[in-house]
Amino acid sequence: QVQLVESGGGLVQPGGSLRLSCVASGSIFRLFVVGWYRQAPGKQRELVATIGRGGSTNYADFVKGRFTISRDNAKNTVYLQMNTLKPKDTAVYYCNAYRMSGTSRVEDHWGQGTQVTVSS
Repeated sequence: QVQLVESGGGLVQPGGSLRLSCVASGSIFRLFVVGWYRQAPGKQRELVATIGRGGSTNYADFVKGRFTISRDNAKNTVYLQMNTLKPKDTAVYYCNAYRMSGTSRVEDHWGQGTQVTVSS
């Protein structure tokens, strides 16, 4: 069973930066695709970025050029570097890790979330 723990959230001024971390338990983390999602009050959860097993990345248009996702499999950790933050980036950020077998998603895990607030 994989458990995910996010950290790094907090209060930051517009234009500032934060780095979120998602640490996973278990020894096969390298087999998982990992993503960051966010959910603002009154809104649906939305995808922010994903990183594949080989390091390929994908970003939502609204964070391209500002956010960078990366992973360190030796530390079972995925990071989300967030730069040039805007008030509309305010949300709870969640880490998700899933593993595929063929075309089926056989494992799907979520962290508890970390609050990011961008405000002056």
